[in-house]
Amino acid sequence: MRAKRLHTEDFRRLAVGRMKGCHNVSALALELEVPRRLLYRWRGRLEGTVAPIAPRSAGLEEENRQLKQLLAERTLEVDFFKGALQKIAARRQQNEETGGTASTAKCGQ
Repeated sequence: MRAKRLHTEDFRRLAVGRMKGCHNVSALALELEVPRRLLYRWRGRLEGTVAPIAPRSAGLEEENRQLKQLLAERTLEVDFFKGALQKIAARRQQNEETGGTASTAKCGQ
């Protein structure tokens, strides 16, 4: 395993500057002895295209879990009611074909 090297800010700026006119970033990475993806990371940071990663809050994790659980429950409810409506519609069609009364009619009417 290779030891982690720390590169100066000047080195990073020069490397990113060379990337702009470079057609083969892989060759540049080999020449500078840095991973290619590191060059892109430096470029993103210097050009401001990469937002810093905020640490995750435990409260947000719990809220996210609860919201996912509620969504799953509501999805099951919606699926249940869709199935029930389809059954009612199918019964209505059968009753219309046979001339009977609809299954949703109130008793005594």
